Amino acid sequence: MLVRLLYASRPAVQTDIDVIAILQQARRHNPAAGITGVLCHNERLYLQVLEGGRAQVNLLYGRIMADTRHTDVTLLRYEDISERRYAGWTMGQTNLDKLNPGTLLRYSALPEFDPYSLGGDSSLALIDELMNAAAVLGRA
Repeated sequence: MLVRLLYASRPAVQTDIDVIAILQQARRHNPAAGITGVLCHNERLYLQVLEGGRAQVNLLYGRIMADTRHTDVTLLRYEDISERRYAGWTMGQTNLDKLNPGTLLRYSALPEFDPYSLGGDSSLALIDELMNAAAVLGRA
């Protein structure tokens, strides 16, 4: 059974080193676990979508919730899926600070990205648009 999980969190202490470390760790460990996805980030938040087997995704999400680099970890969406959307990324990434305000306004009432108030459907649609616009980097 494949699942897709979308969550938001805030960095405990924002540094570029943390983002690099998270991406390196994901790209090193996700292939063996069959996990794919995308990490969207800026200095104030992380938004990440994970896809893979139910047990593997649940285990990884548990690790993320216990990871001291994250605070305010909030599940935005969890669903069974028949196929992956992000199969090409062991962990793609995009910097939300480079997001076009016009793109953001398609999904949000304000030109500031806040997945906590935006919700899972809109956040996932935004990630899909970024992927289709080639704004997601790190294709495996």
